[in-house]
Amino acid sequence: MSPASTGASTVVGAAAPAPVVDSRVAPGGPGYRRMSFALFLAGVATFALLYSTQALLPLISGDFGVAASEASWTVAAATGGLALFVLPMSALSERFGRRTVMTASLAVAVTVGLLVPFAPSLTSLIVLRAVQGAALAGLPASATAYLAEEVTPKALITAIGLFVAGNSVGGMSGRVVTGWVAQEWGWRVAVGVIGVIAVGCAVAFRLLLPAPKNFVPGSLRPRVLARTVRDHLSDPLLRRLYAIGALFMTVFGGVYTVIGYRLTEAPFGLPQGIIGSIFLVYLVGTASASTAGRLVGRLGRRGALYAAGGTTTAGLVLSLADSLPLVLLGLVLITAGFFAGHAVASSAVSKTATKGRAQASALYQSSYYVGSSAGSTVGAVAFHAGGWAGTVGVGLLAVLGVVTITVFGSRAARVAARRVAVPVN
Repeated sequence: MSPASTGASTVVGAAAPAPVVDSRVAPGGPGYRRMSFALFLAGVATFALLYSTQALLPLISGDFGVAASEASWTVAAATGGLALFVLPMSALSERFGRRTVMTASLAVAVTVGLLVPFAPSLTSLIVLRAVQGAALAGLPASATAYLAEEVTPKALITAIGLFVAGNSVGGMSGRVVTGWVAQEWGWRVAVGVIGVIAVGCAVAFRLLLPAPKNFVPGSLRPRVLARTVRDHLSDPLLRRLYAIGALFMTVFGGVYTVIGYRLTEAPFGLPQGIIGSIFLVYLVGTASASTAGRLVGRLGRRGALYAAGGTTTAGLVLSLADSLPLVLLGLVLITAGFFAGHAVASSAVSKTATKGRAQASALYQSSYYVGSSAGSTVGAVAFHAGGWAGTVGVGLLAVLGVVTITVFGSRAARVAARRVAVPVN
């Protein structure tokens, strides 16, 4: 046998490299429904707990004898705690796994939720709410990073949209339940009921969520974490997305912190149960978040953000009327615009970050909840100073910020495209 024939037979006989199997799941694939429903329940528990006192602020003000601006800290402390701890929690998820951190976070948050009804003073209530928010920080960034690793890229925005939809359902159901329960038995029993519901969601989440298949443990070294954060913050697109998330949430936090006070006053004078039912408009947010992928497909990311900002602006203007139907329509539009904008921006963060996704998502969530805390506090102060028009003014300024940033991003993209098109000599 000649050397040539030997070489040929060796090549022919060599084993072909094994094909790379993509273990990420797609809609309709095995485990996708379980995964989506588990994270949907996590979203329900997160928002139900995080905003459990928001619809009850008039009752809390009356119980402790404080103004809206003081009672609003029971919301701002929770969102502020989440904003402060979301980055450290995301680092823990890089080392110990997304599912582990999400499970531990929910366990601590629901435990604190069962203690909240027994707070003897406003100060202790605010402290418990801050601890609860810090515990919940392990959910948002870890959930989006988990989805980015475990589902196909084409399905990512839909999967994240379902998680955001869970947020809207949790926010809605928490406020509706607390409104009616509080009308009969007071705000303490109401937040206790939310705690029990969250326990059920947490248990079901842990039983349903599939074990991760694509997670690769990272480092907990502060220098590595600092470098990753610096890289994300140096990315102009990510910075814009973080600011957009914060501004959208400023609108939402301000409106829904103050709306209960407005509807208890003249000319509406609604009882607590009816005010709680107003939050059924969150169902609109569930739909708009779930369809954000189709909106981006038709209009592009920036077009979808313009649409979300325009919808939110129309809702803010309508809400100025002293007609309950127009106020409700305004809340519908504000909710639809907010959840669509949030789903678009958060999914864009996950797509933009090619490494350190948990930290990229954590920075988004941190800015997002800083916006919530700012909206809750500034919106309440503006309401105290200028009534509902003051709160609406804060919201309109925030939407103007969203539009301005998006316009700037469009121009930056066109400039970058021209630079690529011009040949370099």
